[in-house]
Amino acid sequence: MLKDLDKFAELIIDYCIGVREKDEVMVSATVESMELVREVYKGIVSRGGLPHLRITSDVFSELFYRYAPKSLLEYVSPIEKFVMENIDAVISIMSPQHVKPLAGVDPERLAIAARARGELSEIFMKRHAEGSLRWVLTAYPTYSMAQEAGMGLIELEEFMHRALKLYAEDPASAWREQARYQDRIVSLLSRVSELRYVGEGIDLYINVGGRRWINDDGKNNMPGGEVFTGPHEDSAEGYIEFDYPAIWRGIEFGRIKLVFKRGEVVEAHSEKAGEHLEKLLSTDEGSRRIGELAFGLNYDITRQLKNILFDEKIGGTMHIALGASYPDTGGRNKSSIHFDIIKGLGKAKVYGDGDLIYENGRFLLEVA
Repeated sequence: MLKDLDKFAELIIDYCIGVREKDEVMVSATVESMELVREVYKGIVSRGGLPHLRITSDVFSELFYRYAPKSLLEYVSPIEKFVMENIDAVISIMSPQHVKPLAGVDPERLAIAARARGELSEIFMKRHAEGSLRWVLTAYPTYSMAQEAGMGLIELEEFMHRALKLYAEDPASAWREQARYQDRIVSLLSRVSELRYVGEGIDLYINVGGRRWINDDGKNNMPGGEVFTGPHEDSAEGYIEFDYPAIWRGIEFGRIKLVFKRGEVVEAHSEKAGEHLEKLLSTDEGSRRIGELAFGLNYDITRQLKNILFDEKIGGTMHIALGASYPDTGGRNKSSIHFDIIKGLGKAKVYGDGDLIYENGRFLLEVA
């Protein structure tokens, strides 16, 4: 069991969500995380909120995507839409029983459902940008996560305990300190129009002028530890070789190389599942363009778990997401996918408007 579950629940309820009286709060999890769900439930009701539990199992997702007729894959439930439009807060706890339950499903079936549910994604992003929906995505250690990461369960529990800063006497204060550090980086990047990444496996130019950098301080992702924006959709030029294996809904692509021209992926290569990658990039008009550009800044996360919630925050990395932009960044790319891919920057340099601002896996704070 993860240590300090009471601290973890308080962090989610008070720091991330800020549960208030009469808040309607959706709690989504699998049966594997019931110890944490219990603490979260108790915390919500003790603060006067009303929890709505959505407890499921990975096998149901596999059943749906394997056996649902196309008409159902294309269907958007009015009940789900009503919830998305009216819920006050959403707590999503990743606690997989199987990390690749959809590995055997035809990716075209996944793409059909993703396109249909794009309407729900747009509602979610719009309400997030307006501030009318509070949400957090977090995780609870399971045997399948540990196996995927090449760890024992106890080792994973200790790793997550540190990544979440539960080791601190007051984890919320530790996250506020992280937020202040990231604020300095946001301030630096907000003055920059052109970014150039140069180094081993990368030569990439991207325009971010006028776009807003967001400080992911753990409020929406726990753990947090990144800053991100939505770059100009037609600006990416060059290439990037990602050295962290990419995964999309259980499909592992291995290391990916992308070549950009006028903001669009014109070449894509992967170690595995090349046909699946091409189908993913052909999902819709926005799936070949960058919707998110980010730097990982959580130096308590030191290795890949093959879980994007943690991996995209690894200190000393950058990542892009092909597909949908977050509207609050000023990004305009629309897509039903949001596919994060990670690269280490330890052997690269980053220039902002021609000035060196990042090397050896860290920002140069004297220029921030």
